[in-house]
Order: sequence, then C-alpha cells, then structure tokens
Amino acid sequence: MSASSTSPWWHPERHADRRTLLLARARFDAAVRQWLGERDFLVVDPPGLQRSPGNETHLHAFSAEMIGNDGAGQAMYLHTSPEFTMKKLLAAGEKRIASLQHVWRNRERSALHHPEFTMLEWYRAGEPYEAIIADTLAIIALAAEVTGIKRFEFRGRICDPRAEAERLSVAEAFQRFADIDLLVTMDAEGVPDDAALAAQMERIGMALPDDRRWSYLFTHVLVEKVEPELGNGRVTVLDRYPACEAALARRVPGDPRVSERFEVYACGVELANGFGELTDAAEQRVRFEAEMDEKHRLYGERYPVDEDFLAALDYMPEASGVALGFDRLVMLATGAQRIEAVLWAPVAE
Repeated sequence: MSASSTSPWWHPERHADRRTLLLARARFDAAVRQWLGERDFLVVDPPGLQRSPGNETHLHAFSAEMIGNDGAGQAMYLHTSPEFTMKKLLAAGEKRIASLQHVWRNRERSALHHPEFTMLEWYRAGEPYEAIIADTLAIIALAAEVTGIKRFEFRGRICDPRAEAERLSVAEAFQRFADIDLLVTMDAEGVPDDAALAAQMERIGMALPDDRRWSYLFTHVLVEKVEPELGNGRVTVLDRYPACEAALARRVPGDPRVSERFEVYACGVELANGFGELTDAAEQRVRFEAEMDEKHRLYGERYPVDEDFLAALDYMPEASGVALGFDRLVMLATGAQRIEAVLWAPVAE
C-alpha cells in the first residue's frame, strides 16, 4: 500500500494525488456559477443554522445550541438543505435563485455519502418543473464538458452524460425492472395499501423486510430492483413519485396518486431530487406532522416544524426547484470512486 493511501488528507503526497480532481472541481464550480448568472439566477447565501433542519423521516440533523447575550441557550440545527430559507426568499418576491453551499446530514458516511457536503439547489418561480428538469440535465452535461470526460464510469456501470436522457415514471420503472404494478397498491386518492404491495413482492419472490409498512416496502424494491438499472448508458429521469413519497411536492393534476417529484440518476447513482413545489400550507403541515410521527416511532425523536416557513407558503408563488449533489457529480465527471477524493478537506473520522 502506498504511503499516500494511508496518510492523512493533508499530507503533501496524498494531496498531490488528489489535486487534479480538486482543480477540476474548482473549474466546475466556476462554470456552474457562470451558467446560473447567464440565466439570471441570483446566487444567495442561506444561513446553515436553523430552528428546524427539515421534516423528513429519515434525514438526521446535527444539533447545536445558540446562546444569547443573556446566556440563555436555544436549540438549533445545521440545515440538511437550504430549502426552507430559499422558499421564504421566493415568498419575498425573488424569481430565480440558487445556492451552492455546504449542508449537513448525520448518520451518512460511505463512498457516496459525507456528513458535510456541497449542495447545488435552485428554484424558478412561475415556471413548471419541466424547466427544472431541463436545467438539471444541462448542468450534468456541463460537468462533462468542463472536465472533458467522454462518459461516466462507476462500479462497472457506464453513462453518456451528453446523450438524450431516458424518462421513466416510478410506476413504469417498477413494472419494467421489478414486475410490480405499483399503482394498484394505492387507492384513487393515493392512500397506500401495505398488504397489496407486500403481496406483489411475494409474487416475484422478494423477501419482505421486518417493517412491512408501504413506505419501507417501496424503498426496498426501489433500492434492490430499480435503482441499479437507472442511468445505465444514458442519464435517467425518474419522475411522478407516489404522493406519499413526496412530502414537499404538489400532486399531479388529474392523478392524486402521484406527485411532481423527480430524481436524476447516472450509473445507478442518484444525483438530483426536484419538485413542482407544494404551496398549500395546511397540506404541508399535515405532511410534516405525519413525517415527524414516523420519525418518532422509528428513532425516538422529532424536529420542530418551522412555523415561519409555513407562514411564508401563503405568499409563495407556484414554483419548481431541485437539489443536486455537487460532490457526487464531480465524482462522476472526474472518474473518482469515493466522494472524499473530490472534497478539499474531508471531515475528520
């Protein structure tokens, strides 16, 4: 084993091994900011410290304490996404905004995950989520252009980032890759039926997890059968998620079973997650409370709801937005196989 592979990240020899990747990252950072500016996006700077870090069941935040001048402490969190602040800026009247900054997620460290990472997030007020999907595909192609890579390769999978993207609904993907008719496991209003999905999984010989609630069965099939097939050969846009799996997205007009949520994959790697944004404060409160009830059931904790955010939804225009994992895209665009290879300074273990 070489000295550089066992040395700390700051060791000159190891840094020299990574420097080409880091310079490519810097070039892509500059190119993204130029791309955004040319399309009249304002790059804003939301604070990382928040009263609520987000209200999704499986997102785990870093907690902090903010001490006032009187010495009294107040519980705070490092945000898992700048989403709440950016939507408040849309409510304030901004039309096209973007953020390229660090976010924090606990319980996440692997080849594709890091507890502190860079998220590129942007919004278009008054524009459909098709526009945001087109943006996302353009930025993926831009990454390849900046680095000069002809194709992404990761864990034996290959993807041409310049090829026309594949477009699949979640229901189509489940049918194609798992032989499961997902829509029949929900009623006409999108209420999921645990037993119906479990029966379909048993029919195709899938082992059922201990937790047989619909959401966990759905995730089990998605991870085991569907995700490995996405983004092979070309980028895949997976859209129209079940409404119960899209807490911040509006429902598709005419079909309340599904929502305007999409994810983008290359080489089986999820790169982006976007929405046609929900602006109904009452509905959003119901969804947040359900997510926090489930979080408390599973993990014994819950995060506060950002009342300021819910108030802002009454002023927020129709909008679409997306969050893209900047580090993951740099990985694929440089041929790196671990996220830490493209971070200037990884978090100490």
